[in-house]
Amino acid sequence: MAEICYFGGLVQYKVPSLSLFRSKPHHYNSASLMAASVPAECCSSSTVESPSLLVFSGGTGFNGVVEDLKKLTTRVAHVLPVSDDGGSTAEIVRVLGGPAVGDIRSRCLRLSDESTSEALAVRRLLGHRLPIDADKAKKDWYDIVEGDHSLWNGVSRPYSETIRAFLIYFQNEILRRPNDRFCFSNGSIGNFFFAGARIFFQSLDAAIFLFSRVSEIPCDSLVLPVISTNDRLTLGCELLDGTIIRGQNEISHPTNGTLQTVDKRHCLTLALPSKIKRVFYMSSEGNNLLHEVFPPVNPTVLEQLRSVDCIVYAMGSLFTSICPSLVLLGVGEIISSRSCRKVPGNSSRILMVEIQSDVFSWSQVLLLNGSQDRETSSFTASCFVTAIADALNRTHGDPNIRLKNPPGYYINTLLVPKDGEIAVDLKQLSEQGINDVRVVESVVDPKHGILFSPSSLINTLASLVE
Repeated sequence: MAEICYFGGLVQYKVPSLSLFRSKPHHYNSASLMAASVPAECCSSSTVESPSLLVFSGGTGFNGVVEDLKKLTTRVAHVLPVSDDGGSTAEIVRVLGGPAVGDIRSRCLRLSDESTSEALAVRRLLGHRLPIDADKAKKDWYDIVEGDHSLWNGVSRPYSETIRAFLIYFQNEILRRPNDRFCFSNGSIGNFFFAGARIFFQSLDAAIFLFSRVSEIPCDSLVLPVISTNDRLTLGCELLDGTIIRGQNEISHPTNGTLQTVDKRHCLTLALPSKIKRVFYMSSEGNNLLHEVFPPVNPTVLEQLRSVDCIVYAMGSLFTSICPSLVLLGVGEIISSRSCRKVPGNSSRILMVEIQSDVFSWSQVLLLNGSQDRETSSFTASCFVTAIADALNRTHGDPNIRLKNPPGYYINTLLVPKDGEIAVDLKQLSEQGINDVRVVESVVDPKHGILFSPSSLINTLASLVE
């Protein structure tokens, strides 16, 4: 980090020169960064090891339970998509290219330390959003990047110099593209810092490592992009009627030509013409139209899948937040290969149906949404299971790489929020091999509807993995 701090010292006086930053590009791989990110004290032996989880989720659906999850375990690999094309992330991708980092930044901040006043100050700074008004946003941004904003209060010099270095580098990259005027309206400071680090290191993994250390997330927590890339990727979906929709926002919550996003739970006038058949990745080369591509999965995700005690398919947008991480080659293979049987132990579980005499040797848990949205209108619980199994099997993709595993190879437990809107069709679930269905206490959120009670959800997960 000495080199970074050195640059931080320089930016007090002037914007660092491009030649200085670009003379020796840095490249990192996932394995070396993950090893470097775990201090010695985290590797010490313990008589009781906390359970390890891998969570497939998007940027917001699972965020509400992250704090409570820390009380159960910090040994969590958070796997997130890099295809978001809305809000502040969309503007960064439009001007600077690269993968979307908004979901990753959001999860890092949720995991960040809050134990000291400085940690809270750093979290406030990186979590800050600029005003909606464009002129006010630009003024706010320049106050921050020049070090004059009140958000710097409580941030020590080493931290402020490091953070400012990458904010200035981000600003410098924008100035190098005068033909693409950047709009700071509602911009995320954390996204700007993240983008500056990614471009400087020429590595998404290195940017995550730096952000994780600056925000002081637990040393054994991993925030993993499902695809480790510096390229821009677009999410596409094919509907049952053959319609192709390009872009995550267009699939999930289209703006319909306005600045206001559509509420996914109440978009009957913008309903999809038919159900979603599959999601896939799209890219473009030069001036060519978007076409389907097949990016490799982040190898660190595969490493974690081979070793964790529990997989969680989190609540959230099913087709645009969860499935993009499941359709990649290798994910379904590893999960299904670990689905062997064992003799069950004693249990006092309260179930909606009786558990069969044989259960899986590790937990594969689906957290059912509490409300319907544009992507899953009229879905029952078994429809969610089918969509996840189809994504992992790549049922509707290239027949040469298709799997034919039953849903029970991928999911063995379903957690349902109490009083949720989605019908739980027990007979169909049982036919799919899912007989462990548990109702979890819920809360009502004015904006998002029925949600899991965070403490109740974590207690239920604890009963599965302890």
